[in-house]
Amino acid sequence: MDNHKEQHSDSDNMNELTPKVTGIGGIFFFTENPQKTREWYAENLGIEVNEWGSSFEFRNANRPQEINYLQWSPFKNGSEYFDPSKKEFMINYRVQNIEGLVSKLESNGVTIVDKIETFEYGKFVHIMDEDGNKLELWEPIDSVFTEMGGESTK
Repeated sequence: MDNHKEQHSDSDNMNELTPKVTGIGGIFFFTENPQKTREWYAENLGIEVNEWGSSFEFRNANRPQEINYLQWSPFKNGSEYFDPSKKEFMINYRVQNIEGLVSKLESNGVTIVDKIETFEYGKFVHIMDEDGNKLELWEPIDSVFTEMGGESTK
Protein backbone atom coordinates (compact mmCIF):
# COMPACT_ATOMS: atom_id res chain seq x y z
CA MET A 1 0.00 0.00 0.00
CA ASP A 2 2.82 2.45 0.78
CA ASN A 3 4.30 1.72 -2.65
CA HIS A 4 0.99 2.76 -4.26
CA LYS A 5 1.06 6.05 -2.33
CA GLU A 6 4.56 6.79 -3.60
CA GLN A 7 3.50 6.12 -7.19
CA HIS A 8 0.46 8.35 -6.75
CA SER A 9 2.65 11.07 -5.25
CA ASP A 10 5.12 10.82 -8.15
CA SER A 11 2.22 11.06 -10.59
CA ASP A 12 0.90 14.17 -8.82
CA ASN A 13 4.37 15.74 -8.96
CA MET A 14 4.63 15.00 -12.69
CA ASN A 15 1.19 16.53 -13.29
CA GLU A 16 2.28 19.71 -11.47
CA LEU A 17 5.29 19.99 -13.77
CA THR A 18 3.25 19.72 -16.97
CA PRO A 19 3.36 23.14 -18.64
CA LYS A 20 -0.31 24.08 -18.94
CA VAL A 21 -3.16 26.37 -17.91
CA THR A 22 -4.79 25.39 -14.60
CA GLY A 23 -7.58 27.99 -14.42
CA ILE A 24 -8.59 31.61 -14.82
CA GLY A 25 -6.46 34.08 -12.88
CA GLY A 26 -8.09 37.34 -13.84
CA ILE A 27 -10.49 39.26 -16.01
CA PHE A 28 -9.46 42.74 -17.11
CA PHE A 29 -11.60 45.10 -19.17
CA PHE A 30 -11.81 48.70 -20.36
CA THR A 31 -14.20 51.25 -18.91
CA GLU A 32 -14.43 55.03 -19.12
CA ASN A 33 -14.16 55.49 -15.35
CA PRO A 34 -12.59 52.54 -13.45
CA GLN A 35 -13.29 54.06 -10.01
CA LYS A 36 -16.97 54.63 -10.81
CA THR A 37 -17.20 51.07 -12.23
CA ARG A 38 -15.65 49.59 -9.07
CA GLU A 39 -18.07 51.61 -6.93
CA TRP A 40 -21.07 50.47 -9.00
CA TYR A 41 -20.12 46.80 -8.63
CA ALA A 42 -19.51 47.23 -4.90
CA GLU A 43 -22.82 49.02 -4.29
CA ASN A 44 -25.02 46.94 -6.57
CA LEU A 45 -23.42 43.48 -6.58
CA GLY A 46 -21.64 43.44 -3.22
CA ILE A 47 -18.15 42.95 -4.65
CA GLU A 48 -15.35 43.85 -2.21
CA VAL A 49 -13.24 46.35 -4.15
CA ASN A 50 -9.84 47.94 -3.77
CA GLU A 51 -7.85 50.32 -5.99
CA TRP A 52 -7.26 47.56 -8.60
CA GLY A 53 -10.69 45.90 -8.62
CA SER A 54 -11.49 42.81 -6.58
CA SER A 55 -9.81 39.55 -5.62
CA PHE A 56 -12.19 36.60 -5.68
CA GLU A 57 -11.28 33.73 -3.35
CA PHE A 58 -11.73 30.08 -4.26
CA ARG A 59 -10.27 26.77 -3.14
CA ASN A 60 -7.71 24.72 -5.03
CA ALA A 61 -9.39 21.48 -6.18
CA ASN A 62 -6.21 19.43 -5.59
CA ARG A 63 -5.29 21.13 -2.29
CA PRO A 64 -8.61 22.28 -0.72
CA GLN A 65 -6.82 23.84 2.27
CA GLU A 66 -5.20 26.32 -0.15
CA ILE A 67 -6.94 29.59 -1.00
CA ASN A 68 -6.51 30.73 -4.61
CA TYR A 69 -7.42 34.06 -6.18
CA LEU A 70 -8.95 35.49 -9.35
CA GLN A 71 -8.41 39.19 -10.01
CA TRP A 72 -11.22 41.29 -11.51
CA SER A 73 -9.99 44.69 -12.72
CA PRO A 74 -11.53 47.53 -14.72
CA PHE A 75 -8.90 49.54 -16.64
CA LYS A 76 -9.20 53.05 -18.10
CA ASN A 77 -10.16 52.96 -21.79
CA GLY A 78 -7.04 52.81 -23.96
CA SER A 79 -4.72 51.52 -21.22
CA GLU A 80 -1.37 50.54 -22.70
CA TYR A 81 -1.38 47.44 -20.49
CA PHE A 82 -3.43 45.64 -23.16
CA ASP A 83 -1.04 46.61 -26.03
CA PRO A 84 -0.45 45.37 -28.66
CA SER A 85 -4.01 44.00 -28.52
CA LYS A 86 -6.77 46.28 -29.74
CA LYS A 87 -9.44 44.37 -27.76
CA GLU A 88 -11.40 45.77 -24.81
CA PHE A 89 -10.54 42.90 -22.48
CA MET A 90 -7.67 40.68 -21.40
CA ILE A 91 -7.85 37.33 -19.62
CA ASN A 92 -5.23 36.19 -17.14
CA TYR A 93 -4.72 32.42 -17.05
CA ARG A 94 -3.28 30.61 -14.04
CA VAL A 95 -0.50 28.28 -15.23
CA GLN A 96 2.01 25.81 -13.88
CA ASN A 97 5.61 25.53 -15.10
CA ILE A 98 5.57 28.89 -16.88
CA GLU A 99 9.12 28.44 -18.22
CA GLY A 100 8.18 25.10 -19.82
CA LEU A 101 4.98 26.59 -21.19
CA VAL A 102 6.80 29.55 -22.78
CA SER A 103 9.28 27.14 -24.35
CA LYS A 104 6.41 25.07 -25.77
CA LEU A 105 4.65 28.20 -27.05
CA GLU A 106 7.83 29.47 -28.71
CA SER A 107 8.30 26.14 -30.48
CA ASN A 108 4.68 26.39 -31.69
CA GLY A 109 5.35 29.86 -33.16
CA VAL A 110 3.18 31.72 -30.63
CA THR A 111 4.02 35.43 -30.19
CA ILE A 112 5.56 36.02 -26.77
CA VAL A 113 5.09 39.73 -26.00
CA ASP A 114 7.65 40.06 -23.20
CA LYS A 115 10.01 38.16 -20.90
CA ILE A 116 8.87 36.27 -17.82
CA GLU A 117 8.80 38.67 -14.84
CA THR A 118 9.02 37.44 -11.25
CA PHE A 119 7.27 39.09 -8.31
CA GLU A 120 6.73 37.85 -4.75
CA TYR A 121 3.20 36.72 -5.74
CA GLY A 122 4.25 34.83 -8.87
CA LYS A 123 5.64 34.90 -12.39
CA PHE A 124 4.01 36.62 -15.38
CA VAL A 125 4.39 36.68 -19.14
CA HIS A 126 2.16 37.98 -21.95
CA ILE A 127 1.38 36.26 -25.23
CA MET A 128 -0.89 36.86 -28.23
CA ASP A 129 -3.48 34.34 -29.39
CA GLU A 130 -4.36 33.84 -33.05
CA ASP A 131 -7.30 36.30 -32.78
CA GLY A 132 -5.12 39.20 -31.60
CA ASN A 133 -6.04 38.87 -27.92
CA LYS A 134 -3.27 39.60 -25.47
CA LEU A 135 -3.27 36.95 -22.74
CA GLU A 136 -1.54 37.20 -19.39
CA LEU A 137 -0.06 33.96 -18.04
CA TRP A 138 0.46 33.83 -14.26
CA GLU A 139 2.22 31.17 -12.22
CA PRO A 140 0.82 32.27 -8.85
CA ILE A 141 2.09 32.12 -5.32
CA ASP A 142 -1.34 32.49 -3.71
CA SER A 143 -0.02 32.25 -0.15
CA VAL A 144 1.43 35.77 -0.52
CA PHE A 145 -2.09 37.20 -1.10
CA THR A 146 -3.41 35.21 1.85
CA GLU A 147 -0.64 36.57 4.10
CA MET A 148 -1.27 40.15 2.89
CA GLY A 149 -4.87 39.90 4.06
CA GLY A 150 -7.30 42.59 3.00
CA GLU A 151 -10.84 42.30 1.75
CA SER A 152 -11.71 39.79 -0.93
CA THR A 153 -14.92 38.69 -2.58
CA LYS A 154 -16.09 35.30 -1.32
